[in-house]
Amino acid sequence: MKKAVILLSGGLDSATCLYWAKQQGYDCHCLLFDYGQKHKKEIYQAIKVAQSAKCSYQIIKISLPWKGSSLLDNKLSIRQATNSQLLSTNIPSTYVPARNTIFLSFALSYAETIKAVAVVIGANALDYSGYPDCRPAYFRAAQKLFNLATKAGVEGKNIKILTPLVNKTKAEIIKLGTRLKVPYKLTWSCYRGGAKVCGTCDSCILRAKGFKEAEIIDEASVKL
Repeated sequence: MKKAVILLSGGLDSATCLYWAKQQGYDCHCLLFDYGQKHKKEIYQAIKVAQSAKCSYQIIKISLPWKGSSLLDNKLSIRQATNSQLLSTNIPSTYVPARNTIFLSFALSYAETIKAVAVVIGANALDYSGYPDCRPAYFRAAQKLFNLATKAGVEGKNIKILTPLVNKTKAEIIKLGTRLKVPYKLTWSCYRGGAKVCGTCDSCILRAKGFKEAEIIDEASVKL
């Protein structure tokens, strides 16, 4: 069976990617990153998602001591977002400098080692917060690097970057995941790691908007 490395964050997008990859026939190996984020709840939920899918997972612990994001630095607050801010072209404080590039580098190394043919990432360029490393142009450039930077690529066995959600709205993603029976009740999207979701950060607002437009009940919110 062909192998794929799944970047699994614990959120609904990456969980949908995992179940999509399984449906496509991949033997999925999940990478979870502990990169110094303010809370670990998303990691705990990612573990539950991987276990629910009966897939192997590894937690990679790395340090970004220079911070540079409100997800990492206690001195920076996470904004209470508005719809106008979400539509803005300004990059929010929750952007982590070069995060996807860092994650993809680890995933590429892992994929080449286990002879995986693909790396799957749940990036989205429509309903998102304006991160530059979630755009199709970024992944096209990253794919060229994947092809050039590896023994597998030199030998003509390119490891593909798969972004099945990149051009979908959040509602479309949720509808797809519902068809795939993704356990959304296990996922965590909130940038804050409280007992309950805050409901006001970018990620919470986008998630709520997606479920509303999809006309599907968010079981994660219901259980709270």
